[in-house]
Amino acid sequence: MIRALREHWPEYLLEAAELGIFMISAGLVTALLEYPGSPVYQAIEDDFLRRALIGLAMGLSAISLIYSPLGKRSGAHMNPAVTLTFLRLGKIKPWDAFYYIVAQFIGGIAGILTVAIFIPRALADPSVNYVATGPGPAGEWIAFVGEFLIAFGLMLTLLFVSNTPKLAPWTGVCAGCLVAVYITFEAPFSGMSMNPARTFGSAITASFWTGLWLYFVAPILAMQLAADAFVRSRRTVYCAKLHHHNDSRCIFNCSFGKLLELESK
Repeated sequence: MIRALREHWPEYLLEAAELGIFMISAGLVTALLEYPGSPVYQAIEDDFLRRALIGLAMGLSAISLIYSPLGKRSGAHMNPAVTLTFLRLGKIKPWDAFYYIVAQFIGGIAGILTVAIFIPRALADPSVNYVATGPGPAGEWIAFVGEFLIAFGLMLTLLFVSNTPKLAPWTGVCAGCLVAVYITFEAPFSGMSMNPARTFGSAITASFWTGLWLYFVAPILAMQLAADAFVRSRRTVYCAKLHHHNDSRCIFNCSFGKLLELESK
């Protein structure tokens, strides 16, 4: 426990920073496009178009973080469900997984609180509501199904792309594209989270707890099942990093060198 903290604290700090930055982006972009007092909101009347623009912005945010020096170093999980999946796959050590998850929750909360300092009125407005995720009009179980499906699709894609020699460098792009598509089309059903730390950061700041359970259960369950499906297809998981084509150190149970050997053939 202490040894892991002493040796790997930079990666834990980076995980917190990455989700914090993502939440800052989410808060600012959502306020810009959804707060009634925003000139951008007033200029774009179509709900779908505004949601698509939010999706584009958040997809680009995810891509930027994965390929940033921060993401290259930590692996850019930014999500307890992702970390727990790699823990089950044996790619991350238990104490590293524990500290990653703690850092992700801290980052999620800190990111929203940072936005609240600069635009408190817009962020607290019901149209933005601290970018909290909640079930849509169809109810909690439809939201659960939506969260399950998008989380399953994301993890299966991440595992397939990151462990395919020619595709691995594009893992971050694929992840960002899915985030953009999911926000555009799935958000009306569940708010599009896939991330317990992301949802909790908004929920605790907004005191909005509706359907909180499903944002913990659905993504974690879905990603675990996606990992199981991937392994049953007799494919190999080489590392827990989303972007490994860099010189940053790797603290995971890594066999990425074998993937590079396959890539060179």
